[in-house]
Formats: sequence, C-alpha cells, structure tokens
Amino acid sequence: MTSAVGVGEKVRGLTSPNPWVGCVVLGSDGTQYFGATSPAGGLHAERHALNFAGVAAQGATLFSTLEPCDHQGSTSSCAEAIIEAGVAEVVIGVEDPDERVRGRGVERLCQAGIEVRVGIFADEIEEQLKPYLHHRQTGLPYVVAKMAASLDGRTAAPDGSSQWITSAEARADAHLLRACSDAVIVGAGTVRADNPRLTVRDWQPEDVTRFWSEQASSEVRQPRRIVLGEVPSDAAVQPCESWMGSLPELLEKLGAEGVLQVLVEGGASTIGEFARAGLINRYVIYAAPAVFGGDDGKPLISGAGARTIEDVTRGRFVNVERLGTDVRLEIEIYDAARCR
Repeated sequence: MTSAVGVGEKVRGLTSPNPWVGCVVLGSDGTQYFGATSPAGGLHAERHALNFAGVAAQGATLFSTLEPCDHQGSTSSCAEAIIEAGVAEVVIGVEDPDERVRGRGVERLCQAGIEVRVGIFADEIEEQLKPYLHHRQTGLPYVVAKMAASLDGRTAAPDGSSQWITSAEARADAHLLRACSDAVIVGAGTVRADNPRLTVRDWQPEDVTRFWSEQASSEVRQPRRIVLGEVPSDAAVQPCESWMGSLPELLEKLGAEGVLQVLVEGGASTIGEFARAGLINRYVIYAAPAVFGGDDGKPLISGAGARTIEDVTRGRFVNVERLGTDVRLEIEIYDAARCR
C-alpha cells in the first residue's frame, strides 16, 4: 500500500476531475505491477495495473488507495475487471464516497468470493485524496488559500513592491500547488496591481507513462483562472472568467462543474472575504526569513478580523517543510463553514 500511495502522488495534478489513485498488483509470480488513474476519460488505476500484470493477476493480491468502482462510465467497472482477472484478495485504503460507488465496489467483490480488507493506511490516503473526498461529500470544492510573507506577516512593502519575498524553491512549490488545483481565484485589485498570469510554469511532472497501459497525456494542466470583478481585456491573466456574484454561489457553481480544488491566491482583501465567510479549508503559507520591521507593510489578510479570542479561527498544522531558505506551513481549518 505504501507503493500504491506513492504512485498516486506522482500523478497528482494530472488526473482531475478523476481522483489521483494508485494501485499495485502483487502478482502470483511475486512481481509488483503498478498502475495509476489516467486523466479524465482514461482507465482507472486498477485497470492499468491489471493490464500490466496479465496472467500474473490470477490468484494475486491487489492494493488500491481508493475503493474500485462498480459502475459503467467512460470506462468499464474496475470491480468487474478485478473479478474477471481472477484476483484472490483486494486491499483498499478508503471507501469511495461517490454516490455511484459508496460501498458497491466492496460488495461486488465480496459477492464474487474475493477477500476484501478496507482501511489500510486510511489516514494517510484520506489526506492525499482530501479534495476529492471533500467534493464528493459536500458537492463543494476544497478551498486552499496560498500566501507568501515575511516573518512579521507582511506580503509587500508600503510602496507595493514584493518581488521576491520567497525563494525560487518556494515559488516552484507554489506552482505545483497551482497544478494540483482546478481553478485559481484572485481579486481584480490583484490583477490591476500585479498583472499575474496565474499559470503553471515552474513545475513539470516526472514521466508517469510507465503507470499507464494506454497512451495518455502527461502534460501539465493549466487551472481555470477566475477574477472577482472586472478584468481589463489586455490583462496577462486573460483568457479568464470574471465573477460578480457571491463567494458561496461561486463555490456551488464550481462544485457542480466538477472542480475539486480551488486555490485562492489573493490579494489580502479577497482572502479576508473568504476567511470571514468561513470558506477556507486550508492555508498554505510560505514564510521567508525576512522582516519588514514595522506595521506599514501590506498584511497577509486585510479587513475586519476576530473581535475576541473566542472568535479566532483555529486549525491544525498538517505539514511544516523547509523549502530553500523558506518554511512552508500548511494548516487545516477545523470549522470551515459549510465544510463540516
């Protein structure tokens, strides 16, 4: 299962709206055969691993990070393919909350006399598949707010200059975060001030075609770019989508369109709006070893905040990592509104 988790992580940023699932078939010949879910329209991880295994799948044990599907979509049922291949045992990380699956894959395998175990490395896999699981459970995208700041919480100098607070390693990691998101949201003020492109440029996936038994594109997906407010026709972010409605309505729309993860990149007032509405599920903050030394620099979040300590939004650190000269802090929020 450790290998299956690793394979799934390697295709993250390539498969959405499909989940980034990894699979390993421990063949009857003692060899491990790997598979990962293809981009939308392609085969699921289990089918790839079975194709690589061939006759070695007879009597084998199959490890999958997510419950195999048992419905006919753009590909045939993975559960049926497992049964037809003669697999003897299936080990599953987490059940799939998708209403078309939700235990049906496990039930179908058990009916066929296959031994099934569920919950192996469940905590790690739930963390890995968090945006997908959240979307299937709530119908809403998982919202990540990304910020880069000095140690005293400033994102720019009083004159607005900010390039570059963080290191090249941190900026490359931020592009990976974009690649793993289906949509990027910024305010119109950020577009006017910084004229960002909001594309994935500083990250390239490794060759993952060895996990796919059919030809599929491993090119980087560019996220949808959404601007809150009017956008100049010559802005670098074009082509983009302009949104004038409420934030909850936007998230509902994106969720209905299959967007699994949204990345809110700024500015401070936009992140403040999301925060006050309780819509942020996770913060990713790149902290640089720099100090502005005053209170006149641009803050991480602007607008009215918590009035008392009891109103402070709280969460838990899920990752702390050194990137070049910087530190990446990842915080999951406990009580994001509508996301419980």
